[in-house]
Amino acid sequence: MLQRIHTPPQAGACSLNAVPEVFVDECKSDFVRVAVPSTGTHVVVRFGAHISGGFDIHALGPRHKVHRKLIRGGQSTVFARLPLGTYQAVLGRPASELAGRIVALRDLWDTAATQRLEEQLAAASDAGAAAKILKAAIAERLEPRTCFDANTRLALKAARGLESGNVASVAQDLGISERHLRRVFREVIGLSPKTLFKLIRFERALKAAKECADLGWSDIAVSAGYYDQAHLIADFRSIAAATPRRFLAEVCSQS
Repeated sequence: MLQRIHTPPQAGACSLNAVPEVFVDECKSDFVRVAVPSTGTHVVVRFGAHISGGFDIHALGPRHKVHRKLIRGGQSTVFARLPLGTYQAVLGRPASELAGRIVALRDLWDTAATQRLEEQLAAASDAGAAAKILKAAIAERLEPRTCFDANTRLALKAARGLESGNVASVAQDLGISERHLRRVFREVIGLSPKTLFKLIRFERALKAAKECADLGWSDIAVSAGYYDQAHLIADFRSIAAATPRRFLAEVCSQS
């Protein structure tokens, strides 16, 4: 069960939504988790007897496909979702290098910083304490001069525009070429504008289907921004490798 951990912002952190969201997931028994695609980048800490050394730490880049994975009973996981614009500052890599990848934190941070975090996590009393330790370690790496540059601000504006418009209209509204928009998106977000727009539609449709059981798929398709129901079905097959109805049942079974 996912639980959001609330901790106050750290001193010195970037001023524009730079504090990461942190969640804890504690698994009581083995099960296959269905992970909906994420447009963000996370730092993830897993605790469990089946993990060498008792825990591990990885960076998880943006994903554009549904991921299904067996989670072992007794595993606790801490997720820190990094705000857009802080990936380079926290991980030392642009989003384009992390997209679709799982990278050990020791391959991104220097040895001293990694060892210090590992020692703190090893001494944590529980997953909640570990979440606060991870959040503080991330905040230490955030400086105003390294976050939210011109490209990041442009990507943020474009991402908001894609919630209601397509790539061509957003680029036109911003006064830039589609080519420039695609380049900035790759660098800052790790996904193309087209892929992000596709995932936004997918998330809208899934949310509507979960909240309105009596709503037909054709109506959901129109409200989510698809051309028609066939377009929606094609996207679900592409992203989730399942029909909309089957994937909805799969997601709801884990609620």
